[in-house]
Amino acid sequence: MKKSKFTETQIVSALKEYAAGKSVADICRELGVNKQTFYNWNRKYGGMETQDLQRLRDLEQKHAQLQKMYADLAMDNKVLKDVLSKKF
Repeated sequence: MKKSKFTETQIVSALKEYAAGKSVADICRELGVNKQTFYNWNRKYGGMETQDLQRLRDLEQKHAQLQKMYADLAMDNKVLKDVLSKKF
């Protein structure tokens, strides 16, 4: 997953400004991001607080680690089954 150059606090504050009535164009100009990036943030993180967003990112990292571990173990398991199934 690509690391964002914006902190959780910056993203949440931008979304709160939008909820308060500030225009998307102004927020994007201040942050230097594309409108589509802002809309993606809004879709993904809308309604979250900073702690919720930090917890989500931590869980996503742990999930990626577990997926990698599972893939490695599945590969080892397949190799061992192949070795054991061969007749000597």
